[in-house]
Amino acid sequence: MKDFVDKYLKIIDWYIIKKYLGTFVFTLVIFIVISVVFDISEHLDNFLTHHATLFEIAFQYYAGFIPFYIDLLSPLINFLAVIFFTAKMANQTEIVPILSGKASFNRFLRPYFVSATLIFLVTLFASLYLIPYTNKLKVDFENSHGFNGDQNGKNSVHLKLDEHTYVYVESYDAGSHTGSQFVLEKFDGDKLRYKIDANSITYDSLKKKWTMKNYSVRYINGLREKLKFNIPLKDTTLDLYPADFEAHDNVYSAMSLRDLNKNIIKEKIRGAGNLKDMQYEKWKRFLHPFASFVLTLIGVSISSRRVRGGIGLPLGIGLFLCFAYIVVDKFALVFAIKSGLSPWIAAALPNTLFGILGGYLLYKAPK
Repeated sequence: MKDFVDKYLKIIDWYIIKKYLGTFVFTLVIFIVISVVFDISEHLDNFLTHHATLFEIAFQYYAGFIPFYIDLLSPLINFLAVIFFTAKMANQTEIVPILSGKASFNRFLRPYFVSATLIFLVTLFASLYLIPYTNKLKVDFENSHGFNGDQNGKNSVHLKLDEHTYVYVESYDAGSHTGSQFVLEKFDGDKLRYKIDANSITYDSLKKKWTMKNYSVRYINGLREKLKFNIPLKDTTLDLYPADFEAHDNVYSAMSLRDLNKNIIKEKIRGAGNLKDMQYEKWKRFLHPFASFVLTLIGVSISSRRVRGGIGLPLGIGLFLCFAYIVVDKFALVFAIKSGLSPWIAAALPNTLFGILGGYLLYKAPK
């Protein structure tokens, strides 16, 4: 292994790798510290109002907050770090001797992509396994400490539990796990076989069952019908859980990949309207880490040429491209939901567009 590394990575490669990773880590730490300070000032009222302990804040909320923002910001910090130290090298006339010494521009890119590969592997592992776990800590804290307001349940929910069973809940209270005006209909083909109407239905987390109160049952067999009404209580097991009524937008980011796949399969049966959100979240976890390669390519291409005025112009262009990348990334999910675009295409859209831009800038870069 050492012989392989020594063969392909020379002194100048290690010089660039150390500059790349050192600038990246230092800049990322600075941004995270600033983010934590601003977040504390923004949510101090939530901490005090809901009597959050120091342990909960540090080891639940910020144990999820910091990895979440590292994952979110790392591609853009990576981009700015590449532009900063590469433009500085170009301004100090360090790149010209490299390219003049019979080294091609593609060879010059080798240490950049070695560094980008390390960041890619760490980001991919974190996106698939670590971030969902830490997001769950953060999401549970946010939802229990009023970060998302008081509206914690959906209204007028229609769900398909299986090929023959449909349910409807007029309103749901997440605090008591209680739904009002519950309706369950069982079909045989296109024929209604029985229908249950209940004033309320409450989930028992210990029994893992639902309790229906003041309900009536209507049995239908052709032209014959049988009605039972004003039945006080009944426990029943349904493929239905309180999470199916949660209104929080952040719930999918807190699911493990296994749970996400299970919910996607279930959602295909139920058709409650959240399928594309979950599919987009799944594909984004796989495709988001590739931004390290795309943005590294763009960063090197626009900052490797020495320009009058120092590193100011490349940094300005880099900030503009960062803003453009964020806009495309944030609108990708909207494209998937509103325009009917496939979720995996929407998830790949930012890296695809900026990858094309990176190829063009590489073609125009100094050789």
